[in-house]
Amino acid sequence: MTPHSDLPDLEQQRSRLHAGLAAVGDFRPGSLSAVMRRCGKPTCVCADPAHPGHGPQHILTKKVAGKTVAVHLKPGTELEKVTGEVANYKLFKQIVGEIVEVSEAICGARRVVPLADDGQPPTQPAGERGGSSASSRRSSPPR
Repeated sequence: MTPHSDLPDLEQQRSRLHAGLAAVGDFRPGSLSAVMRRCGKPTCVCADPAHPGHGPQHILTKKVAGKTVAVHLKPGTELEKVTGEVANYKLFKQIVGEIVEVSEAICGARRVVPLADDGQPPTQPAGERGGSSASSRRSSPPR
């Protein structure tokens, strides 16, 4: 199969990916983690080395203006909402990567228009304008 016959299939694949991108929904970048912490009080139960600590505390970390920012999330609906948004962001990145790959394949499959024998692009068919004619020179301002 020649690369040129793949072109309609690649364009159709790109259209499907664009439709998938439109269906992603709300998303946000970042990473979610569940952290167990020790409070540091010597009389607390978490001071025992066998105790896992307090928590879990759910934290969303992301970069803002080059700095890492941590946002503490409440368990329940807030955590579920953010979990879905972070998953949608990963899906968004995956689809965009696939679109880039398909677009590169489309660029490679498109035919290159050869130059004419004189090294110039092919002439336009009769009846079509090739652009404006040379403009007239500006006259000097009146004195």
